[in-house]
Amino acid sequence: MEVLHFDLTEIIRTIGYAGLFAMVFAESGLFFGFFLPGDSLLFTAGFLASQGFFDERVLIPLFAIAAILGDSAGYWIGAKAGKWLMRQKESFFFKKSYIERARKFYDKHGGKTLILARFVPAVRTFVPIVAGMTGMNYSKFLTYNVVGGILWGSGVSAAGYFLGSRIPHVDRYLLPIILVIIFVSVLPGLIHMRKDILRLIKKNPLLRKLLRLEEEYIGETPV
Repeated sequence: MEVLHFDLTEIIRTIGYAGLFAMVFAESGLFFGFFLPGDSLLFTAGFLASQGFFDERVLIPLFAIAAILGDSAGYWIGAKAGKWLMRQKESFFFKKSYIERARKFYDKHGGKTLILARFVPAVRTFVPIVAGMTGMNYSKFLTYNVVGGILWGSGVSAAGYFLGSRIPHVDRYLLPIILVIIFVSVLPGLIHMRKDILRLIKKNPLLRKLLRLEEEYIGETPV
């Protein structure tokens, strides 16, 4: 666990402002950036700023700008190359299922998707692309984009800075905090995919049997 902590903080310190800007920019709207760390990177960088490794007056606004520009880049990719993108073969860096998942999210929540999706890994990368593909008015897009970019980019990093500067010896708890952030980040995706997970269980005899045994055990447990 200490290795994970060391790796993340060391990477952030090594890549500096330019690297952090590039990672947030790519993860916000470039289709190949979906696998990059988002929430954990923002929080950890904010924490490191509280320890003097970065200037928070530069770092926190920088993240908001990177997030806003990244989403705008994703919008124009969707508007100009969306149809071409959907014709390409799938790979590790691009899966059509992510586009479809983002489209469903967008159809359900409308423009505010651009704010809500900021806090959902993978979805936040593809939602601006979908917005561009569907021809969303750019002025309306930009409004939601700016609000979401500030809340996510500046908000999460500011939370890391605040905790780092207010709680004594918070570095001892940094890894558990990051793990909680990662869990909370992927939780919406797991909830969204619960039907697919149950369908997979039902198709697999072994998993189906284990699920049945669990249900029987729960049913026999005294309340």
